[in-house]
Amino acid sequence: MASESKGWSRAARGVVIKALVLTGGALLLKRLTKSTTRWDHARFVANSLSGEKFSKEQASKDPDNYFNIRLLTCPAAEMMDGSKVLYFEQAFWRTPEKPFRQRFCLVKPCPKDLKCDVEVSTFSIRDMDEYKNFCDRPKDQRPLPEEVIEDVAEHLTTIHLKRCDRGKRCIYEGSTPPGGFPNTWNGATICTSELAILKNNEVHIWDRGYDEERQQVWGPKAGPYEFKPVPSPSYNDMFSLNFATAQSLEKRIEGSFVLRD
Repeated sequence: MASESKGWSRAARGVVIKALVLTGGALLLKRLTKSTTRWDHARFVANSLSGEKFSKEQASKDPDNYFNIRLLTCPAAEMMDGSKVLYFEQAFWRTPEKPFRQRFCLVKPCPKDLKCDVEVSTFSIRDMDEYKNFCDRPKDQRPLPEEVIEDVAEHLTTIHLKRCDRGKRCIYEGSTPPGGFPNTWNGATICTSELAILKNNEVHIWDRGYDEERQQVWGPKAGPYEFKPVPSPSYNDMFSLNFATAQSLEKRIEGSFVLRD
């Protein structure tokens, strides 16, 4: 009986071990099949950048340094390699039909030789008037994807994003290289950009221009613009500024925020 009992015990242990091995293998396979790819990172960033966002909350807390800006981004085309081309525009929230900044953004995985996850590059647009309010139009009234690709003009900046460390508010963050990129707006010789992607599609953007002596000549000094999605489509009660004040803000913004070619 004792030997028979030991035999059953060994058999039971064998069954348990086999079950654990099979279960562990299944879990490992599940993890491998669900692993995040380089293109998953790029798609996530492109989706997070897309949509309508405002800096209303920041402007209401610190109106001396920030304006209530409408940031509107949407897909415009897809390159042969899968890279996403986004159309990007910024405008005062009261006059969304008059964007003061228009760009194309190319979003793709970082090159394998760089220690980053997503590369976001900005380009000027060959004919900006043709793309004004691109995202607000019905799709059949927008330039076709092949036309978009042809209208991608001068390269302006490139930001390399990395996943944020645990414990930080952001999901991805990055910046242009230390030397920045050439820029001539308002006496600048170079510009730098910082970008952070946060939860709930919140986006932080910090663009600055510097002269030959590395003195800042445009862009916010206190920190990045914080753009958050607004659930309501109604803009009439978004920021309590009268029309005269809004006009004065438009003049002030030229030296502190807007980047023009």
